[in-house]
Amino acid sequence: MVNCCGLVTVKNEPVPLKSIAVEVSVQGHVATVSSTLQYENQEQSPLEAIFVFPLPGEAAVCRFSAKIGQTEVVAEVQEKQKQYDDALSSGQQAFLLEESDESPDVFKLSVGSLPPGEKASVSLDYVTELAVQADDGLRLCLPAVLNPRYQPQGSDSGSGGSAQVSSVPAGSVPYSLSLSAHVSSPHPISRVESNCPLDPLNYLNTEKTQATVSLAAGHQFDRDVELLLYYQDTHQPTAIVEAAQASAKPGSLMGDPVVMLSLYPEFPKDVMSSMTSHGEFLFVVDRSGSMECPMHLGSGSLDRISSARETLLLLLKSLPMGCYFNIIGFGSSYESFFPKSVEYSQKTMDEALQKVKEMRADLGGTEILQPLKHIYSQPCLPDQPRQLFLFTDGEVGNTKEVLDLVKTNAGSHRCFSFGIGEGASTALISGVAKQARGHAQFITGQDRMQPKVMQSLRFALQPAVVDISVKWNVPKEVSVTLLSPPIRVVFQGQRALLYAQLTGEVRTLMAVHRLGARTLIQSLEVEEREQDGEKEGAKEKVIELSVQSGVSSAFTAFIAVHKGDGEALQGQLLRRHVPTPSDVLIFCLFPLSFSSSFSFSIPYSLCLSSVCLSLSKVDQEVWATVLALVWLYGFKMEAQEEWQFLAMKAVSWIQAQKVASVSECVQAGNTLLGCQVQKDTLGL
Repeated sequence: MVNCCGLVTVKNEPVPLKSIAVEVSVQGHVATVSSTLQYENQEQSPLEAIFVFPLPGEAAVCRFSAKIGQTEVVAEVQEKQKQYDDALSSGQQAFLLEESDESPDVFKLSVGSLPPGEKASVSLDYVTELAVQADDGLRLCLPAVLNPRYQPQGSDSGSGGSAQVSSVPAGSVPYSLSLSAHVSSPHPISRVESNCPLDPLNYLNTEKTQATVSLAAGHQFDRDVELLLYYQDTHQPTAIVEAAQASAKPGSLMGDPVVMLSLYPEFPKDVMSSMTSHGEFLFVVDRSGSMECPMHLGSGSLDRISSARETLLLLLKSLPMGCYFNIIGFGSSYESFFPKSVEYSQKTMDEALQKVKEMRADLGGTEILQPLKHIYSQPCLPDQPRQLFLFTDGEVGNTKEVLDLVKTNAGSHRCFSFGIGEGASTALISGVAKQARGHAQFITGQDRMQPKVMQSLRFALQPAVVDISVKWNVPKEVSVTLLSPPIRVVFQGQRALLYAQLTGEVRTLMAVHRLGARTLIQSLEVEEREQDGEKEGAKEKVIELSVQSGVSSAFTAFIAVHKGDGEALQGQLLRRHVPTPSDVLIFCLFPLSFSSSFSFSIPYSLCLSSVCLSLSKVDQEVWATVLALVWLYGFKMEAQEEWQFLAMKAVSWIQAQKVASVSECVQAGNTLLGCQVQKDTLGL
């Protein structure tokens, strides 16, 4: 296992944090998050405090400071470990914040020697991009719990005396959280929502482009805290130019202005109505033991594997005729439903449906690398673009290795990923989707899995914008250097961010610079791993850029040393654990039951006897299918994302039957159900 949240002692006795305070500053699509953690050494001996801090995968840490008693130190980015070790061994108070070798969304916080009875305050700032949701909202998540990461056999965590997370009942978490947010946007702010109680939104100007909001008083840190931001005119492109850092050398990244371009287009309806019937759909499902965890703590809660199972049933019934598919379950080992992908038909679908119903979380640990290697070793099918759907609670310890593999094979497929539960690694879930030109979704709180998964299926079936080029209209004396990889694909409902450095005379806040630096550092880190340490170029560039921008990397850390009298503190160094709450997740089951590719639990024999029209010669399956369509369009439009592909298949099937009395069937359905659904609305 890799390090998890906490401070530990040799007796493994929990010591709660006193409080956590968070301030958030949002600028359009990015946010700066400032956190302060208060705790105390109540032991009679010095304590080596180690706190592992979960961060969003796309975050860039930009400030770290700590205060012990009356002494405060502010850290700077340096090449890691040596200076920290030298300071600690000489008795100086030292602080180290470094990125985990296994996962970018885990940062290890080594506070060093904390004297007996002393209080400590640790402050950490980071900047992050906000993820776009299916309803156009922007999601900011503060992770309250880091699920125990499984370390695959043979993988060296390098963590030595690693700390294990202590899971406690949600109401027992012995520290509190306060959170306030300041939101500003080029477009008016429509509303701010949360899975936790909020104080009323307070607008700061008449244009409603600035506002503040806070968590309601008395909140306990007992779940992931989400903020959902909604702007008007969300599909308008925006650009934010950030001025250079005054103290930085012109020509360097921090010494030049940086622009962030946000693209979130809305495509014409006639374009988006066209669906492909081709594709190889591979559903890769986590069947590790952790998938048995309940979706929420209440009675009658489904476990995660059951939620995934119900979603797979809906997906299988929604695939287009003519495609190919397979389902791969993974844990410590992996299993495929079929030896290779099979053509989608009534027979293969029925066979897969039965296997899905029998699927359990019985494959041990979470080792995703081997099933991915197996998939990539299989040749792609001609004229069947490969689409990979990954379902997992994100509890893996070798995230970077997985992302490198996905990137290497990115040209052969797209990947749509789904993080299940309140601790799914954002680095893993977002990373695989980003590397393979797909889309990431997170299912937490009261989220239902089906609409999010069906949105991704729509992305996979609908056309995407490719061959994208960006032309920069800037003055002749200004040059543009891209910091981001080129944008290769954009889907309906998916946003793309592009960072670029502006060199020259530009008349124009540091969040954009640091996110741009983070983007470039990530690309260089992958390059260094691909070189396998044979060349020093990429590593040296990462260290130079990291130190210059104040953004930590795999080779650097925030290091701060209080240079006192140099006397070593007396007593044995101890470690303590901070307990974290259990997952809280609520899942609602899709209310319709399906027994074949398109059949609903509607008693059509009763319906036929209730409608006195000339339908006695109409095929009962045609009548039942028309009636089901009328019912869906009449009463279930709010769930259209979930059943739209079923409806499309049903319409195609009805048209293939060449029934002359379809209009009479629609009229009869309206009479029976009390609806006014038009035939054209159904697509008939």
